[in-house]
Amino acid sequence: MKLKELMGNYKPETDYEGFATNDDYVLAIDAGESTSENDFEVVELGVSGLDSQMNPITQDKTYIRAGQSTMKTGTQRSFKVSGDRYIGDKAQDFMLAHNMKYGTGNGVVTDYVYFCLLNGKGEKGKVSIIVNSDGSGNAGESSAVDIELKKSGSLPTEYTYTPDNARAAVRANAKE
Repeated sequence: MKLKELMGNYKPETDYEGFATNDDYVLAIDAGESTSENDFEVVELGVSGLDSQMNPITQDKTYIRAGQSTMKTGTQRSFKVSGDRYIGDKAQDFMLAHNMKYGTGNGVVTDYVYFCLLNGKGEKGKVSIIVNSDGSGNAGESSAVDIELKKSGSLPTEYTYTPDNARAAVRANAKE
């Protein structure tokens, strides 16, 4: 499902206040055919777990009379996608393609957006796709997948999804 299709059912409110569930977050990737974020493929079909992690990088030092001190030197953003293999889902098919499973370097890097459906706020950046398992499990069970997406290159930028952007993209595509 494309991001613009998903967001046709939602209207983020920038001033939203309240609790959020994991289902309120969207991860969408460029599956190689996108001209804008609205054409990114949503990572959701067959996904039972989307673990979004901020992995801080720190350096510990001990100073005379001050003791131990920790300095944060960076952050490695990562997403862990787990669930059942769904053949025909463009996001899974892209991430589990032969060239992604065995690729290296920039060949496995793609653009992503990650944001909250409730307020539209999140981030945009690049990730390396790392396939840990392309199908596993016991006889008679669904085939399980385990994929990691880790920040690649420069820091992600702030991103805000707005309904106006989605409507403009839908109108532009309808004219073509």
